[in-house]
Amino acid sequence: MISLLLLNGGVGARAKTAGPKQFVKINGVPILVYALKEADEVEAISQIVVNYPEGHLETVQQIVKDYAIHTPVVYAEAGATRQASVARLLDAATNDVVIIHESARPLVKAADFRELAESSHANVGFMREISFTVAPVDPETQRVTGSLERARLRNVQLPQKFAKADLRAGHDFAIREDRFYTEDATMCADAGIDVFFIEGDERNLKVTTPGDVNLATHLLRHEGEEDV
Repeated sequence: MISLLLLNGGVGARAKTAGPKQFVKINGVPILVYALKEADEVEAISQIVVNYPEGHLETVQQIVKDYAIHTPVVYAEAGATRQASVARLLDAATNDVVIIHESARPLVKAADFRELAESSHANVGFMREISFTVAPVDPETQRVTGSLERARLRNVQLPQKFAKADLRAGHDFAIREDRFYTEDATMCADAGIDVFFIEGDERNLKVTTPGDVNLATHLLRHEGEEDV
């Protein structure tokens, strides 16, 4: 069985929302609900561990109640960084396998969670080809310092699946080396742990800016129309 670690501790600064963006409604439904409902359909997920921003525990609990999430839910206050938030979620996970997702990616599907659950790889996540050229630079001098082979680069997406022990080892490595990461696949890879990827979906966007909110609203409304 699998524990879903759902990052949900943002405060909406970049999205310029009045409060945490995960409570903003898209087509009448809080952003947080989309990931919760999809995960709730996956038999292999027997526990959901969800972050909450400081002072918003009751709001998250009420959303879980209002939308009748049947999978047992455990709550963990968000940390000061994303890395710290994942560590707190990991501490509360009771299963030996975990999937990390974030409520800010509301277009995730139950099929995505199932694909990870059924993968033969212990540590695996979704990634997308990069459709543009990126270059290493020195930000201080504004000098371009070389080149990167685009075919060997991927845009990291969520969800990601890990053996709990491997993810813990990755976090221990980051603490030991005093390094900070914004996602866990590269952290574990840097720690010497094998991590694999599955080709992701361009629709699996992260809601970060006001424009992202508008795009997610359009895509989710269109999906609803297709289901009619």
